[in-house]
Order: sequence, then C-alpha cells, then structure tokens
Amino acid sequence: MTNRQPTRPTADPGQFPVLWPVRTRWADNDHYGHINNVTYYSYFDSAVNGWLMATTGVDIRELDAIGVVAETSCRYLTELSFPDRLQVGLSVDHLGRRSVSYSLAIFREEADGSLVAAATGRFAHVYVDMNTRRPVPIPEQIRKAVSKLVTRST
Repeated sequence: MTNRQPTRPTADPGQFPVLWPVRTRWADNDHYGHINNVTYYSYFDSAVNGWLMATTGVDIRELDAIGVVAETSCRYLTELSFPDRLQVGLSVDHLGRRSVSYSLAIFREEADGSLVAAATGRFAHVYVDMNTRRPVPIPEQIRKAVSKLVTRST
C-alpha cells in the first residue's frame, strides 16, 4: 500500500473571464488569525453583485426580479489574512432561463504580482419576483452581462 496524498484541487486565473478585486478588512480575521470561513462567501457575493452592477450600469436592487442565492459551496485551499489583496475569478457554468450558476475562485495577490489560489466555489442565483418571490425569467440586462462569463456549454 502506498501512502500518497491526494492532489489538492486548484484554480488558474486564466480559467476566469473576469477577475474582480476585493479587499480584506481588519474585521475579517477571526480569533485564529486568519480570514474566517464564512467571509469567503461574502467575497463571492460582493464580487458577483459588484460586477453585475458595474457591467450592467443598473442598481440590481431596484429591478423587479432579484437573484436569490439557492446554492453555495466553497473549498478552502490556503489561508488568507488581513491585509491580503484578493482577486475573485468569475465564470458561469450554467445560464438557464431562471437561474445562473457561477464558478468562482479567490486568489491572493503576491508581492511579485502573481496570484495564488486560496479557494474555489460555486454560487447559484435563482431569479424571483421582488414582491411575490416566485421564480421569473432572468432580467435581460443580467442575462446579457452573464452570457459574457459562460465558459461551459449550458
């Protein structure tokens, strides 16, 4: 029997059509001296929604249909800590009629400018009517923007 360690998954910044900058904050560190695990989800959420607002030119909070999070996941690859500078990689692996599934990665910027993968994740938005919370088609301005991120056949 061999004692081989499984290969750790990683991510390459070139896999992602967009790299969105995110700054860590002093409050992101937990008692153990690194970024708390739940904060990674905040980075994903801020990157996706910040990019959507910048790309569409629309305050997505004011649309009749909103994207609610239906699924998330995160695989942690290496620790992060304040004051790390980050880039969040954004791509879309599924663009449906009412939902979008993002593939994401968090990269730490090194002093030499290289990027080190710190986490990979998934984030799914289902679009619902702002008032009734019933599923509706993805708003056209959102669909147009996220279609630029599609990297897999949907």
